[in-house]
Amino acid sequence: MSKGIINYEVGEQVEIFLLIKSSIKGIASNGKPFLSLVLQDQSGDIEAKLWDVSEGDETRYGPENIVKISGDIHNYRGRNQLKIRQLRPASASDSVKLSDFLETAPVSRDEMASKLTQYIFDMKNPNIQRITRHLLKKHQKEFMDYPAATKNHHEFVSGLAYHVVSMLDLAKSIAGLYPSLDKDLLYAGVILHDLGKVMELSGPVSTTYTIEGNLLGHITIMVNEIGKAADELGIGGEEVMVLQHLVLSHHGKAEWGSPKPPMIKEAEILHYIDNLDAKMNMLDRALSRVKPGEFSERVFALENRSFYKPVFHK
Repeated sequence: MSKGIINYEVGEQVEIFLLIKSSIKGIASNGKPFLSLVLQDQSGDIEAKLWDVSEGDETRYGPENIVKISGDIHNYRGRNQLKIRQLRPASASDSVKLSDFLETAPVSRDEMASKLTQYIFDMKNPNIQRITRHLLKKHQKEFMDYPAATKNHHEFVSGLAYHVVSMLDLAKSIAGLYPSLDKDLLYAGVILHDLGKVMELSGPVSTTYTIEGNLLGHITIMVNEIGKAADELGIGGEEVMVLQHLVLSHHGKAEWGSPKPPMIKEAEILHYIDNLDAKMNMLDRALSRVKPGEFSERVFALENRSFYKPVFHK
């Protein structure tokens, strides 16, 4: 494989196989249709425009198709973009497969599964432990495969599990500093807060929102799942309601998608941990694309700010 697509610089020529992550049809000012493509390999993704497309091109160059592409890297509104010169679908003789192009979590599934098991084992409250274990077991395969989002943060294979394991390690450190925090609640909140995304999102490749995801969202989905799990396990009491509150409030504010603001100490901390881990992932990804002494492209989810990479950074 050639060097990753995000490692090419403005002015460089590209001849490379890439996977189409998304493909959206638009109409140009001259009235002709075009496709806005997001193309990816294991290093990340890049945008491109395919002009003057025919009806067959929409299918030929739709999501999950691998293409051989040649073109040039140029800068458009502060972001690198691939200007297409030639494009064709990959064929069997090219000997490329889907997994060659999928970015994955930097930690193995086995290692993440082992950590999750240990954190659940460390829970002392039997009701919280049983509900958490039940739901994780119910959705384990998808949980270990799915991204945490369609864009912005942890949008790669196994991104959801990686996000949760990173948050659990952060939660453990914070609970060590503040012993008044209930570790069982905090760990359960971390594990369950985004678990509804296995039904909200379509899967790990060319991820989109499902009908359930669009109509309900992962917060509502998981609140319902906690209620169903409690019924199936014969668990009642306040723990069920508190776990539901942790999920309901983890986005922090109504304008950020939370039906309720945090009203329990562990819910407040869960929101900060979630926010911190997501933002660190956004920053690391944005800054990985630039050299020391340069500014990153604007990060939409961080108030559209650019970030500087100091010269003394490695």
